[in-house]
This record gives sequence, structure tokens and C-alpha cells, in this order.
Amino acid sequence: MLNTPPKLYELCLDVAVADSVSVCKFCQKEFRSLPNNVLFDFYYKMFLEKRLCLLAVELSELEVFNRVISVKHQRTKFLRSFQSLIDHGANIAQLLIKTYVTYCQEVDSNDLIAIETGLKIGSFFNEGGLFNYSVEVLSIVEEVCKRRTRDVTMLRMLLDCYHKRIYAEAIYCDFENATETFESAEEVVRELEALGALPNLAGLYSNFSFLYFVRSEYDEAYSWAIKALRLVTEDLPPRIIIEVLRQASKSCVVKRKFTPAGLLISQAVNMASEMYKMDGHPHFSDTLLDYGFYLLNFDSIQESVKVYEKALAIRKEVFQKNNIRVALGHEDLAYALYVYEYSSGRFYEARENVERSVRIMERILPEDHLLLASVKRVKALILEEIALDERNNYSLQSQYFDEAHTLHKTALMLSYKAFGEKNVQTAKHYGNLGRLFQSMKRYDDAEKMHLKAIAIKEELLGDNDYEVGLSVGHLASLYNYHMKRYKDAEQLYLRSININLKLFGEAYSGLEYDYRGLINIYTKLVDSTNMIHYMYKKREWKNLREKIQPIEHDSELKPVKEVIAKFFQMTE
Repeated sequence: MLNTPPKLYELCLDVAVADSVSVCKFCQKEFRSLPNNVLFDFYYKMFLEKRLCLLAVELSELEVFNRVISVKHQRTKFLRSFQSLIDHGANIAQLLIKTYVTYCQEVDSNDLIAIETGLKIGSFFNEGGLFNYSVEVLSIVEEVCKRRTRDVTMLRMLLDCYHKRIYAEAIYCDFENATETFESAEEVVRELEALGALPNLAGLYSNFSFLYFVRSEYDEAYSWAIKALRLVTEDLPPRIIIEVLRQASKSCVVKRKFTPAGLLISQAVNMASEMYKMDGHPHFSDTLLDYGFYLLNFDSIQESVKVYEKALAIRKEVFQKNNIRVALGHEDLAYALYVYEYSSGRFYEARENVERSVRIMERILPEDHLLLASVKRVKALILEEIALDERNNYSLQSQYFDEAHTLHKTALMLSYKAFGEKNVQTAKHYGNLGRLFQSMKRYDDAEKMHLKAIAIKEELLGDNDYEVGLSVGHLASLYNYHMKRYKDAEQLYLRSININLKLFGEAYSGLEYDYRGLINIYTKLVDSTNMIHYMYKKREWKNLREKIQPIEHDSELKPVKEVIAKFFQMTE
């Protein structure tokens, strides 16, 4: 089969780039007179031919940036080329911000183009995972807005600025500034309401929910997600609708409302697939990661791994490797693989992914950044399990345990600094240290950590929350297998079973550990009646598990109004 000859348009681009890249000619060429879509192709051809230094000079100019970013359906290519410039060593983001600052200092305070340009840059940086730069440029936008008369136009643009900035601050774990942005946004909402000029707030409220979600304040996250859902209309931009559905689904998952969560995330995946299938935009990977989160928590672990792998592949295709979005994708996949391989002990793929995530984060984040707490926690969990398999190599086992201990302590320190003692994330880190001390045979230390985790979770979440059940089960295991406190362990297992049955039903995977623990207790206590009872329960559980089919994604794209109405029927 003969190769298709290049099109005339491609040949012209090749000649234009080749004729324009010599340093002496480059600035004299008239290629900027080309239409925007052709100009974009010209620059992308430069990227493909590795003319990166000259491309960085061009894209750092606001006029050029504005023209290139206005070309529809080419955002993925722009993100890919922009990331390559960063990888090449070009300080393109800083240069662009510097140019923007100069522009804002020179323009009249009534120049709306300055605000619109800053909003575009901030939005683009958010898409590209450059969250710290997004916060920086959007803070400049805020200052420009405040130089104008506080009319409806300015207030709406300021609210859009806060909408974008609170997302960047939340995902970057800049919680102190995010709280200030939250309060500023609420003030603007009140002003617009008084003027009778409120825009649709679904997207803003969804970002409020996201802020509370990443702070592990799940009741508030759920409350704001519900408010956002109530404001969704068919005429909203599809991107906003998808984001609202995604965030509401995540908020339902952490509240263990799995059926409505599945309804929302299925619709979000279908909409995102339809919207982004042409260009493979990383927004589709965001939706897939939330779908993977739902599957993992709903105990469909194998399916979640497949979804996480697909999401990571999309991010790597766009950003290669030195990007926070890729690092987060590796972390999510590593944890899913850790859960999936927990019974087999084959943790090396999980370890490879988490170490890639750590390397990327340590390369591009400050050493005390909170995002490192989560990924170091995942790495420590994996190393602990690998250590347990090294029973015949005490030296290597000790090495793994010591590294896991250091990672857990670092994660706890970062979490404590960000959230304080009374937070679910801090409690999780105490619990993880408890499990590690248990593996290291430091049983008194393990008990202290588990009791701390339980006390914090009970205070924050109540006595019957899923997180409480997890910590209760871990303490039961310590008492049962290591401290020989069988009666104490018995009561804890029964409590864990009660929580799990109430939340997940009789086929929940975690029940295996509770039943197995009780069988061991009653064997040690020579209580044959209860031993036989729970052996039967365990066998019954196994039969139920074998009947479970993987969750099948509902690929039918439904009217959004219908999906949301069904959601509220389920939850109310």
C-alpha cells in the first residue's frame, strides 16, 4: 500500500516554518498576519520540529497567546506543546505572567480585555496543572477588577476570577488562601443578588464543594454539591455540568450513597466522552479518575484499576511526565493496585507507580507541600506489605519498615500542619502508623495510634461511619492476633460487622477480615458454637461474593434534567 502524499497545506506549513526559523529572519517574517487557525498550525509545526526556544519567545507574548488560545478544538495540542516548553527549561509561564503584569499596568482601568485575558491565562494554567501560576495570575486579575467601578459587569468578572482561583487553591492545597477566596466570592454573590444580577452559580458551588472535599469536611462538601446540582440547567456549558456531576458523585461516595453516586458519574462519563472524544482533552481523564474513585469505593476494584489506567494514559499522552496531573494519576493508580493486589502480595506495579508519582512531585513541588503527604502515605502502605513478605530477610525487612515509618511520620506532620489534630486525614495517618507499628511488633505504640484514630473519627463522623469501622477493625486485629485480648477484640469485630452490614450489605469484601478474626478468637477460646457460626457466615459471604458481577457502565446519555430529578428522588 502506497503512503498518502502530504497535503499541499502541510507542505506550505513545512516551507513556512523552515523559512522562518533562522534567528536573523524570524522577527521580520509576516506569519502573524495569518488567520488564527493557520497561525496555530504554524506554531504547532514549530513544536513538532523542536523549535522550542523560538516558540517560547512567541508564546510569551500576550497578543500571540490570545490568538492561539482562541482556536477551538486545539486545546490539547496547545497544552502538549506548552508542557514541552516547560520540560525544555523555558520559563514560559513566568514570562507570560510578567508580560501580563506589564500590560495591566499600562492599560486604562476600564479596559475589559485585560481582565478577560487574565481569566483565559488562569483557566489555561488550571487545565495544564500549573495551579500555583494560575493563582498568581488570577490574583492580578482580582486587583485589576477592583480598580474598576463595582458595577454588575465587574462583579461578574470578579466572581469568575474567584471561581477559577478557588479550584486552583483547593487542588494545590493552599487552604488558607482558598478560605479567603471563598469568603470574597460569597461577598460578591451577595452584592450581585442585591442588584438582581446573579449568574448561574452551579459551577462556583461545585468548587466550594471541592474545597471542603479536599479538606475532608465531607458534610459541607455534600451540602454544597447538592446546592450546585439544584442550579444545573440544560443551557449551562457542558463542561460546567460535567464538573458539577463529578463533584456531586464524589461527595455521595464519601457519604456512602453509592446508587446516586453511580447515576451521576455515569452521566458525567458519557457527557465527557462525547465532548472530549475528538481531542483527548485531559478533562476526560478527570472524569475517569472520579469514576475510578466510585468503583474503588464500591468494591469493584478490578474495574477501577482499568479506569485509572485509562485516565493516566490520557494524561501522559498530553503532559508526558513532569506535570502534577500525571503525578496524581500515578498516585491514584498505585493505590488502586495496592488494594487490588492486597491478597496476592504482588505489589511491584503499585510500587513502580507510586515511586513515579513521588519523583514527579519532589521535582516540581516544595519539599513540605501537602500533596506529598498523600503520596508518601500510599508509598508507605505499599512498602509495609512488601516488608511483611520478606520474613526470611530480616535486614531487608527492617529497611522497608524504616522507610515506611519515615514516610508515615512525614505525612502525619504535613497533615497536622495543614489541618490540625481534629481532621479525618490526620486520623488516617494515625491509623496508618498504628498498622505499621503492629507489623513492626511495637504493639503498645500501635494501640495508642489506633485509639487516637478512632477517637478523632468518632468525634468528626459519628459512631457508625465507614472510616470508624475501618479503624475499629484494625484495633480488633491488633488485640486478636498480637495482644491476645480476645474479649476486647470480639466486641470490636462485632461493632465493625454491624457498621459494614449497615453501610454495604452482606457481600461487602471487608467482612471477610471480621469473620476470619472472630473464627480465630472463638478457636482460641474453645467456643465451638460461635466458631462454627462464623465459619458458616464466612462461607455464606463467599457464596455471595462469587455471585457479584462487575459494575457495568450505563453508556446511555440521558437528558441532564432527567438524571438530576432521579437523583433527588433517590436521596430525598
